[in-house]
Amino acid sequence: SGSKYRIYSSVFLRNHIKILFKANEDTEIYKKIIHGLENPSFSNYLSFHEVFEETSSNFDTIPFIKYYKEDGGYYLTGSIYIACINDVCNASYHRTMYMGEEKAVPRIVPRDLYKIYTMYRQMRRDTPVAIVLGADPFTSIASALSPRYGICELYIANTLSRIVFKKQILFTKTPLYKIPVPATASIVIEGRLSHRDEAWEGPFVDILGIPDKKRRQPVLVLDRIYVNKEFEPIIHAIVPASKEHILLASLSREPLIWREASKTTIVKAIRLTHGGGGWLHAVISINKQTEGDSKNVILSAFAAHPSLKHVVVVDDDIDVDDPYEVEWAIATRFQADRDLVIIPSARGSTLDPSSQNGITTKIGIDATKPLNKPLELFKKAKHISRGCME
Repeated sequence: SGSKYRIYSSVFLRNHIKILFKANEDTEIYKKIIHGLENPSFSNYLSFHEVFEETSSNFDTIPFIKYYKEDGGYYLTGSIYIACINDVCNASYHRTMYMGEEKAVPRIVPRDLYKIYTMYRQMRRDTPVAIVLGADPFTSIASALSPRYGICELYIANTLSRIVFKKQILFTKTPLYKIPVPATASIVIEGRLSHRDEAWEGPFVDILGIPDKKRRQPVLVLDRIYVNKEFEPIIHAIVPASKEHILLASLSREPLIWREASKTTIVKAIRLTHGGGGWLHAVISINKQTEGDSKNVILSAFAAHPSLKHVVVVDDDIDVDDPYEVEWAIATRFQADRDLVIIPSARGSTLDPSSQNGITTKIGIDATKPLNKPLELFKKAKHISRGCME
């Protein structure tokens, strides 16, 4: 588009997240995210016009991008939708396809925003929304989480900021619909999800690098656009299937898996893998205490993240980020007749094109050393010197 606004991307990478959270290990990040999920906190509100000013209400001023030739149109990918009903607010990412100067069409997955939209539609009313483009890091991360309905992601973000930086995130409310938004936002859009009008959204290359199918989705009608008066607006663009996209997805689920798996045994590390799109495949390393721990971890992972398709559990001497080490553990520590868990006809993810409308067969692999055999049988030999390898 002919937008004048600058764009940033690929800032949410794992090493950057560790720096942001002041963490040396992933588990430190998980603990802080879990604390935020369990202890959302309110913040102070500023006057909206103290922070934002209205600008041209025209989608042509916003940088919609076409990332792949398979995409059905030009998209916003870092767009955070905030909607409220009955004092319940939700903030979540929804890709948004350009339709014209005053209309667009988002993909509304069947989660909290869809629930709010459905309640408004049953009342034959449009759903008021505020769309945030370019937010602070904690709001960006919290909006990728999926807390239970009734917990607002903005308050989770505020808790994260308070425990990491000892500083709260200030909020404000939009002029038309009184929807809370972070005062850190670069751009705020007010609009409505039509209860009557739908349009085709997609196809769109999603997190697995596969074009998602076209769907009929509610039309977004633009009302107003506001820009932050404190700094030059800059908009977050999440490249589909990129490391950043995968990290934001996996960071929303790894803490939940860690919380549930840790009830079973000592969990060293969890990785929702790049090859699984940060969504379908997990590798979990544990310090196994008793036989059977691995299978309990597998079951707890599936319960914590229902979209999971494959789980591999390894010992804590295996690097979850090294696929060769993981494969080596499977090759040397796994026997299918005793270590394979198969769960047929389970709910998985509709992102998996091999599933039947999201129904899939799940597999768990216990690639840990048996405790009743000498550990020396399973240790990889160490080189005496580097010279013999050269």
